[in-house]
Amino acid sequence: MKNEIGVWIDHRKAVIVSIIGDLEETQTLESEMEKHVRFGGEAQKDSEEDQRDRKFTMHLNQYYDEVITFIKDANSILIMGPGEAKGELRKRFEKDSHVGKIIDIETVDKLTHQQISAKVRAYFSKMDH
Repeated sequence: MKNEIGVWIDHRKAVIVSIIGDLEETQTLESEMEKHVRFGGEAQKDSEEDQRDRKFTMHLNQYYDEVITFIKDANSILIMGPGEAKGELRKRFEKDSHVGKIIDIETVDKLTHQQISAKVRAYFSKMDH
């Protein structure tokens, strides 16, 4: 049976919609990420900023790994979101030898859970026809 998954993702949360046959399940993962803030300034501040950037990147990678555990067994994956997170997730996912499962990436703004589910259902029903 086909396992199709749609993911709406930004740096703060991921909404994962799984469609297996006629069953649909929605899960939300929170990154617990604070907003990434960049500060300009003197050399000492740059060192603090570098540390913040490394911590931010490590935290994001852990978050993406958690999302990947939910989507890795899918036959087809649609990734959506408003910013950079969708591309970052794709790169991390494909780095882990899952190339070919991601069938599309779409830029979409913030959506409700119901809108995300509807978009995923519509996308995969269109793919089936």
